[in-house]
Formats: sequence, structure tokens, C-alpha cells
Amino acid sequence: MSHTLEKSAPEQASAQVVSGDGGVVTLRSANFRRGREKSWQQLDDLVSLVEKKGIGSLTTQQAIELPKLYQAEISSLAVARNTILDKNLAEYLENLSIRAYLVVYGPRKSLYECSAEFLLNGFPSSVRALKRYIFVTACLLLLAVLVGFVMVTSNHDNFDLLVPSFVSDDRNYSSTTNDLLKNEIFLPWQGFQESFIYFANTLFRHNTAVCLLSFGLGFAFGVPTILLIFYNGLLLGAMIGLHHDKQLTAEFLAWLSIHGVTELSAVVLSGAAGLSIASNIVFPGRKSRYQNLAAGGLKAAQVMVGAVIMLFIAGILEGGFRQLIASTPARFIIGLLTGVLWVLYFRLKSSKPAHGDA
Repeated sequence: MSHTLEKSAPEQASAQVVSGDGGVVTLRSANFRRGREKSWQQLDDLVSLVEKKGIGSLTTQQAIELPKLYQAEISSLAVARNTILDKNLAEYLENLSIRAYLVVYGPRKSLYECSAEFLLNGFPSSVRALKRYIFVTACLLLLAVLVGFVMVTSNHDNFDLLVPSFVSDDRNYSSTTNDLLKNEIFLPWQGFQESFIYFANTLFRHNTAVCLLSFGLGFAFGVPTILLIFYNGLLLGAMIGLHHDKQLTAEFLAWLSIHGVTELSAVVLSGAAGLSIASNIVFPGRKSRYQNLAAGGLKAAQVMVGAVIMLFIAGILEGGFRQLIASTPARFIIGLLTGVLWVLYFRLKSSKPAHGDA
């Protein structure tokens, strides 16, 4: 597509504008072009060069001239719009301004480069920045697991009270040990479509919704975030209590560990991100709440994006690979390995500071 400015009959179009002394001046399109068209073409050439070869293709002098030419073109566009000159001229200037804006103010890195920087630096450094909130959230989750476990093992009726039917999926105290082994812990492989496409997708969407709520509701002073984390811990504790009473504690924990290490880590991270938002609102300190949110919100958002990626990985592990491995020791080893890998990843430090780091 050519971006060349064409001259045609409409260049005879004219408009009346008010001069500085209050008089009326007739401004013709041809007069308007004169003295400006050369700079427009220079800007067009520079923008086309960047579009084809990237910003690195510009010389030092061209890089200095680019924003100046852009500012001059914006001024020309404002005049063209206000005086309703040649329609083709106005459209050309609008198109050129959009292209130039993307070159001057657009990202200097490709999607691949931005993704790599986020995964290698942004995400792990943001997780380390929220370590206090991660510790608090992890303790809250563990406390809830313990409470759920004690409630169920002390009174079996509490299981139905804590775990809704759509979560228990027919697993309750009426299930025998053999039922749990055959229909849950060592359930045969269901095939690629059922495991990886349907089941994994369902798990990912459900877990992502819970984590997004934990993060987003941090704006409500963190109270909903705390309740969500605690309730999920109660569910897990109740399920552990059920399997403990059926003499399947090790088997269930091994079954859970393959995906649970990644999934529960994502839940803790999303909760920590929500609590960090709440902390910036409730305890603003010397800065305003808006300033605190602007400073801490980016890190919390980066942690949340990373948590969603972790949930996707957990969905794949839970939906498919978990049932392919029918060995309790092997499941424990995989769970331990994933935990070690996540710890090493979060300790990963790049030579470049993350955005927002001091």
C-alpha cells in the first residue's frame, strides 16, 4: 500500500480561518501544502524505513529528526481538521500520524522479546518482591487445610457441609477404599481428547476464575481474598481427611502432588497479589493510595499473569499426565521435582532490573 501524498483537483479547496488580528484569511490547500509537504514526505520515508527494517535501521541524526517531524505533522493535522481542507489531504495526514505514533511511542521490542523478558525477569522478580504476602497466604492456606482436616476426621458429616457435590464428584464417606482407588487415584487413562482437551480445559477455566477473584477482590480491603483462600484450604483439608480415614493418605497426596504443587503455588501467588493490593489501600503510609497502587500494582499484576500460566501447566498435568503415571512413589518424585524447579525458577535473577524496580 502506497503512502504517497497525491495531488489532485481537491487541492484547490479552501477554507476561511481567523487570523491573529481577528480578520478572516482564506487558506487554500495548495498554499497549505507549500512549505510543509517536504517534511511530511521525510516523516513518511522514516516511518516506512522503521516499518520495514526496525527502529535500529535509523541513523543517529534520523532518530533525532523523527520526533521533531512527528510533532510538526501533528500540528499540520490539527490545522487540516479545523479548517476542513482537502479531504484526501486530511486522510493522508491522519494515516501518517497513526503510523508515526506507533513508531515514536510504540514498543521497541517484539512480542517474543517481551515474553522472554517477562518469564526470565519480570515474573520471578515480582514474586520475590511479594514474599511477605506469599508467606502470609501460604500460612493461611495451611491453617485452613488443618482446620478442614480436623473438622472432617472428628465428624464425618462435616464433609458434605464443606465439600459441594460438584467438587466431591461422588467421593464421600459412602465410598469404599476400593472405589477411591479405582475411580479416582488409579483411574485408567481416558484418552487424549477427554483428558487433555475437555478435562484439562475445564480445570484451567475453573482454577483461573478462582485465582482471578482472589486477586481482583483484593481491592475490597482483602477480606474476600482471605475468605476464598481459606475456603479452598478447607476443601483440600476435607479431601485429605476423607482419604486419611480410608487409609489412603499417601496415595492421595502422591496423586495430588503431580499437579497440586503447581496449582496450589498459583493459588498462593494470586492470593498474595490480592493481599498486596489490599495492603496498598489499607496502609498507604506517607504516599497516597493512588501512588501506592501505581507502584505496587504492576508487580501484583505480573504475579497474577504468571499464576495463570502456572494454572495452564497444572491443568495439563492434572488433566492428562497424572493418570498416565500409576505409581505412588513416582508421583511423589514428580511432585518433589516440580516443587524444586519452581523454587529454582523464582530464584532466577536477570542482569536487567524488572520494570518498576529501583
